Amino acid sequence: MARLADCIAMMDEGIGRVSQVIPDMPVAEARLTRLLLMVGHTFDEAVEQELRPHGINHSDFLTLMILYSRPDGSSTPGELCEYTSQGATNMTRIANALVKRGLITRGPSEEDRRRVVIRITPAGRRFVQKLLPPLFPRVSAAYAGFSEADKRNFSRLLRKLAANLDRLDEAPTP
Repeated sequence: MARLADCIAMMDEGIGRVSQVIPDMPVAEARLTRLLLMVGHTFDEAVEQELRPHGINHSDFLTLMILYSRPDGSSTPGELCEYTSQGATNMTRIANALVKRGLITRGPSEEDRRRVVIRITPAGRRFVQKLLPPLFPRVSAAYAGFSEADKRNFSRLLRKLAANLDRLDEAPTP
């Protein structure tokens, strides 16, 4: 696998060449977008590698983490689809796999029997508590050299980008 630094160098060269042919290209924005995608993909691969020995993938893990972090440990399939960026079919697969392992339950809501509720089990909570701590060193190491101010600023900028993307999605199409 190519090192991320080599991929970034190739990207910089490529964006430079394309911007010579298409002068109106927003070079800085293209570079930032590509960097964000490349770094995100690398993080995703690293997380998958850490999760694999536990028989779980990133989308399963994210679903468990959302349930674990909820005050009552539950959510609906629709909310989970939205928060994990998964489609309904894949969320069904995720839920089936987690139910089979005894990490979650799925059943009708007590308030509205037509609504399905997915809830983390005590075994699911123990699994998350076992799984998380080994991930901490790698995540911390990824931010080596970042001051607390750098991390706050990076978070602020990413949230600003997210707000801009939300506004783009809300804008009427011509």
